[in-house]
Amino acid sequence: MKTNRRKFIKTTGAAIGSAALFSQIPLSMISCSSPVPKDFGFQVWTIREKLIADFAGTLKMMAGLGYKQVEMCSPLGYSNAGFEPLNSMSGTEMRKIIEDAGLTCVSSHYGMGELRESLDNRIEWATQLGMKQMVAASFWLPKDASVDEYRAACEELNGIGEKTKAAGIQMVFHNHHMEFEKRGEELIYDEMLKVLDPSLVKMQFQVAVVDIGYQAADYFRNHPGRFISAHLADYSTELKKQVPVGQGIVDWKDFFEAAKVGGVKNFFVEMDPETFGPSAEFLQSL
Repeated sequence: MKTNRRKFIKTTGAAIGSAALFSQIPLSMISCSSPVPKDFGFQVWTIREKLIADFAGTLKMMAGLGYKQVEMCSPLGYSNAGFEPLNSMSGTEMRKIIEDAGLTCVSSHYGMGELRESLDNRIEWATQLGMKQMVAASFWLPKDASVDEYRAACEELNGIGEKTKAAGIQMVFHNHHMEFEKRGEELIYDEMLKVLDPSLVKMQFQVAVVDIGYQAADYFRNHPGRFISAHLADYSTELKKQVPVGQGIVDWKDFFEAAKVGGVKNFFVEMDPETFGPSAEFLQSL
């Protein structure tokens, strides 16, 4: 991939090809900037044990791999998942450690319970950290929840989004595979997009659903402006498992082109710890 790209850039035919391409694109869609972002981040969930054991050291390790942003899990809502020790730090204290490691924290995952019961506190924590995005990690409805139950949860999240918007923070929803199940002919995720207010709740797309046939690029193009971030993952049909970004079936060139249409601003790798190194290397090579 890198070799082909270098040859393309160096050839004089690149200008002709670009002109032909632009002639087919509406002027409002043309951008002089590359679709590939300069900075990438990581989600802390899969390295939580190492993070809790050595918060500053783990962040510096990830920065050393080339990551520039970190997406946290709220210590209050994720206390039972091992994040309890981080509750001793204020958002201001945590921000200093993060920035001293060479990273910025633009986003965090939250549980619906804490968003319902401790929203003011969590907004304050997010503000101290300098976050502009608060992500509802999941509704965690029953496995057999109906589409109407998902619709009701979406309406609730719209209400929460009104409060975060007033504080200057964008509310976001993160999908898992469960939202790509069907109830009869209705795909849960598609119905959620109809109910969630685009001005109050943006979407964080979990690219990992590629393993069940859903492409992030399709959703970005079909729902322009509805997304703000994405969790990056790749999948090998041969190995039947997740692999580092760039080593699987995701067409990353198409992904990043479509991401600009979708409105995606931040990209966080979230896979097994051993994939972080090669994923960062690939992303930096683009």
